[in-house]
Amino acid sequence: MNIMLFHSTYGLRPAVRDAADRLRGAGHEVWTPDLFDGRTFDTVEEGMAHKEEIGKDELLKRAVLAAAPYSERGLVYAGFSLGASIAQTLALGDEKARGLLLLHGTSDLAPNAHVDELPVQLHVAEPDPFETDDWLSAWYLQMGRAGADVEVYRYAGAGHLYTDPGLPDWDAEAAEATWRVALGFLSGL
Repeated sequence: MNIMLFHSTYGLRPAVRDAADRLRGAGHEVWTPDLFDGRTFDTVEEGMAHKEEIGKDELLKRAVLAAAPYSERGLVYAGFSLGASIAQTLALGDEKARGLLLLHGTSDLAPNAHVDELPVQLHVAEPDPFETDDWLSAWYLQMGRAGADVEVYRYAGAGHLYTDPGLPDWDAEAAEATWRVALGFLSGL
């Protein structure tokens, strides 16, 4: 698979590069665009402030420009938290998208969003302050109405960005379970 992997609001941290290497080790081609121009952050608040400085439209423009040279190959869009939100937006707008792997995040759907049975897999902490139960229930129903084939995996007791060993949310057991399931998902596409 050809995978476009977007970083979280913390920026292109070592954990994102390590995830890309893990995916490459499983035989996938992976790109990790840096939407923050080399900047990384120690707190979610700093990262969110930088995201606001850049602006949502500019971030999406950067993501589209990063994915455009590879979209003809049929990409799987993937991302961490903020990056998952961006990946979702791009996947739902790309008729050649092969799949969508969401780690720690989702996004609003456009009212007219439609895909033909796009395989979608979401991995999220339970509970997650950014992905509440009510939000996830509504998101799941909207994705189904849009035509996506959605699987959701919840990890009790894990922190929001539990796959990043450099952050306090790190949960080794939940991270390994996530990667085992995600790699199975990707190999089935």
